[in-house]
Amino acid sequence: MVLRAGLALGVAYGIWGASGVALTAVLATVIFGDPLTAVMGVGIALVIAGVLCVELGAQAAHARRPHPEEATS
Repeated sequence: MVLRAGLALGVAYGIWGASGVALTAVLATVIFGDPLTAVMGVGIALVIAGVLCVELGAQAAHARRPHPEEATS
């Protein structure tokens, strides 16, 4: 549904993968008492920042792409 709404495949996959990694680390801490160190927190923040960078890049590329009706005129 998200891809049909216009979200790029690379962005959707990045969000899916990043959220899986981050949620696994956080839930392992909450449920099983696994340690969540500062380095792990920084890693999760970097993953989130990376996904945001990919999304912003995809939006910029989409904005530069000519629309089909403009290409034929």
